[in-house]
Amino acid sequence: MEPEVAGLRRLVRPGAVCLDIGAEYGLYTWTLSALTGPTGQVHSVEPLRGPAGWLTTVATALGCRNVTVHRMAMADRVQRGTMSLPWRRLLPVHGRAYLTEGSSGPGPNAEFAVSRSVPTLVRTVDDLCRSAELKRVDFIKADVEGAEAGVLTGAFSTLLRDRPLLLLEIEDRHLLKYDLAAADIVRRLTVTLGYGMYRWDRGGWNPVAQVTEDCRNYLFSAGPLVWAADLGRAVVRGPATARSTGNEARITSA
Repeated sequence: MEPEVAGLRRLVRPGAVCLDIGAEYGLYTWTLSALTGPTGQVHSVEPLRGPAGWLTTVATALGCRNVTVHRMAMADRVQRGTMSLPWRRLLPVHGRAYLTEGSSGPGPNAEFAVSRSVPTLVRTVDDLCRSAELKRVDFIKADVEGAEAGVLTGAFSTLLRDRPLLLLEIEDRHLLKYDLAAADIVRRLTVTLGYGMYRWDRGGWNPVAQVTEDCRNYLFSAGPLVWAADLGRAVVRGPATARSTGNEARITSA
């Protein structure tokens, strides 16, 4: 269980529209489904057949009518892509699969002796929002083994339009295979897009300035988080304005 799951109830309100990108077996999907309720939406994005099938089956069994499963990967453009799926002891390690497009090698997945190529549809967040007719997005979680920059680039219009909360896995060991570092992601979100950065610690979301080795999941908010005791959750005060640099089309290393 990732500790940040406990902090979702302070962020996600009933009726919210959420994207769970890199959903795997639904650790975040099921919590988001409960928090958003029957008037909300959870779009669970998972490119691998096994986990995607599991998500669909469990959503039906649990009666989670607010969950829609999309079997696809997310990146900076719409294309046909390939997932590299590692295996260990004759079993697939779904949580370590990554999109090969844009990568320079396996990175930390070199520890696996066997990996198999899995073809997948690749879309962008902006494209998904158009096709699903999402008028707004309130919360995006992305855990895509280092390909987070591509997801953010493909979500640029949505980020500007809706200023959603973002919960991202950020680890240098995975980013390196895309020739990026954690500082690149943080700089683009905080400097270019005007987001503040937080981590879950000691039962609350606390502002931080950089990624550290003892934490891999970070929350980004377009306005300061204020704990509203009467609502039982954090609220964002005051919209931030993104700064245009002319380089917004792609998040890359400096």
